[in-house]
Amino acid sequence: MNFLVDTHSHTIASGHAYSTIKEMAAAAKSRGLKALAITDHAPEMPGSCGMFYFDNLGIVPREESGVRLFMGAEVNIMAPDGTIDLPEKVCRNLDIVVASIHPPCYGLDHTPEETLRAYAEVMSKPYINIIGHPDDGRFSVDYEVLVKMAKETGTLLEINNSSLNPNGVRAGARKNTLVILDLCKKHGVPVTVGSDAHIDVQVADFSFVREVLDYCDFPEDLIVNTNLEKLKPYLNLYKTL
Repeated sequence: MNFLVDTHSHTIASGHAYSTIKEMAAAAKSRGLKALAITDHAPEMPGSCGMFYFDNLGIVPREESGVRLFMGAEVNIMAPDGTIDLPEKVCRNLDIVVASIHPPCYGLDHTPEETLRAYAEVMSKPYINIIGHPDDGRFSVDYEVLVKMAKETGTLLEINNSSLNPNGVRAGARKNTLVILDLCKKHGVPVTVGSDAHIDVQVADFSFVREVLDYCDFPEDLIVNTNLEKLKPYLNLYKTL
């Protein structure tokens, strides 16, 4: 399976990542990618950059080292009411927006019902393109309901390579990813694959993802980042919001 786009990566602007935009783009080129999404952590993630960083991304050239760049953000889901940490007017002007739950921002004390409501509220926002790493068992939900919501709202669910690293911190990620993939097959729901790279050597590293996709015989036609044209309808850059 040939992945031509990586839809989730971070630069030094995220605070706990270690490469520049140019370094990330060069790595993407060397690994045969046609496009790379730069999705730095939004402001409420400790150590990340402020709102004006995202508001000013229009100045960044959208091609580097022969690779198409999608400049966006990984926004933080802050509460069960679907609050995120970037204003709507900023998100609408980003090429791509991933929305994720992280313990420093969301906490660890919410019920599965509250977390499902948070996802539902976020997925109802047309400028949210991807739910990042929904595999984390620390924030368990009814995955069948989540997959159906993704289909109804046209939101992509992410299969996250970093989550599947056996040394990673996300609880039950492989088991939960397999459940998500089986349900996406059942309901015909597309997914995207992201490296969640925090350094250039991780760009386009889908090694753990490939194993689970092979294991469950997941159909390539439901993976949107194997072809840029399949991905485009899901990005703010190509949508009418």
